[in-house]
Amino acid sequence: MGQPTPLMPHATATWLVDHTGLSFEQIAEFCGLHILEVQAMADDLAGSKYTGRDPVHAGELTLAEIELGQADENYALKMHKAPVEVTRTKGPRYTPVSKRQDKPDGIAWILRNHPEISDAQISKLIGTTRNTIGAIRERSHWNIQNIQPKDPVTVGLCSQRELDAAVAKAAKRAGVTEDAEAPVATDGRSDKDKLIEELRAEREANVKAAAEAAQEAEAEAWLAKKREAEEAGDVAPSTSGFAQPPAEDDAPSE
Repeated sequence: MGQPTPLMPHATATWLVDHTGLSFEQIAEFCGLHILEVQAMADDLAGSKYTGRDPVHAGELTLAEIELGQADENYALKMHKAPVEVTRTKGPRYTPVSKRQDKPDGIAWILRNHPEISDAQISKLIGTTRNTIGAIRERSHWNIQNIQPKDPVTVGLCSQRELDAAVAKAAKRAGVTEDAEAPVATDGRSDKDKLIEELRAEREANVKAAAEAAQEAEAEAWLAKKREAEEAGDVAPSTSGFAQPPAEDDAPSE
């Protein structure tokens, strides 16, 4: 295996082009780039303009090594000190920016359909904080009026396998607790049967959630028509076929 490349190869190549007499081949080989990329940087043809990064200051090259390369165009530059490999630290999972606005909806869905899942599991599954989970559960979240429970799998916050695993783990933990409190009570079912039942209940919950979402959409449409009628100075539609929207106090709390 060849030597490691600089931490920021394009920025390093830009600096070497601007500040040394090394050949394009030497720079391309040291930075792990194609020679045409280096040529484009030298000709200012690159689509992105990179800010040069000094590899000497970073400790990846020495001035003596650069001088050897400038004296012999066939000389292959040697890395003085390989960059430290960047590893992901332990913490909440990364969520693309485009999906972050869906996190509260996913949290609300889990709280409503799987209250047995712990906050720690939700935090790991969705990539959120316990404070956010608690605020949504207590309906004190700053945007609670706009939060609509949505399946986190559907909106791309986690995979179905990850959600199923969390549900199964929570169900198993709840089963162990119940057994400890009432060791005599046994239903004779295997873990597989219990998991199948949990998944069946989840599917039924999904159907129920879809029906509730349809009702909410119908209510929102009714309100929109009512507002349009009021703005136009007409009487609010009473025979439009839409059901009266439920009051906020009647909304499900879970």
